[in-house]
Amino acid sequence: MALAGCEPGTISEGADFQRKYSSARKALEQGNYDSAIRSYAALIQTAGPLEPRLRLEYAHALLRASRYDEAAQVAGALAAGSKGSDRAAALAVSGTAQHESALADLGAGRTGAATVAKLRAADAALKEMLAIDDSLDPLGAMASRRADIARDLKRLGAGG
Repeated sequence: MALAGCEPGTISEGADFQRKYSSARKALEQGNYDSAIRSYAALIQTAGPLEPRLRLEYAHALLRASRYDEAAQVAGALAAGSKGSDRAAALAVSGTAQHESALADLGAGRTGAATVAKLRAADAALKEMLAIDDSLDPLGAMASRRADIARDLKRLGAGG
């Protein structure tokens, strides 16, 4: 990131941008998700070539703040415009967010078509993510999440 700040015209705020990024990242890591969300949203406006990375971190902050539908939307849009490992990382956040949203629906007793659609979308995102770059799942958490999704779909009579 320091090198990106040195390129002419890359990031309009230079060292100030780097300071603000560090603050946003620290807020995310410390669980201050609302602060991280606000900081990332502001940073994205001047991120230049770092915008995709900041959008991914923004989506991650939304996910951690239990704003699942927003996280899925941001990460899904990012995945749509990305390739390779960048796409896989965005799909991981999107799939996780969609799954968590479906779990919240199930917890509230909502078992209809919208919940099934979220589960299917989550599974598709995680399946593609693993196909693109399974090294992003070194401990098998995403593969395990897919198994949970399959069980939920079966329980809802929607197949697996």
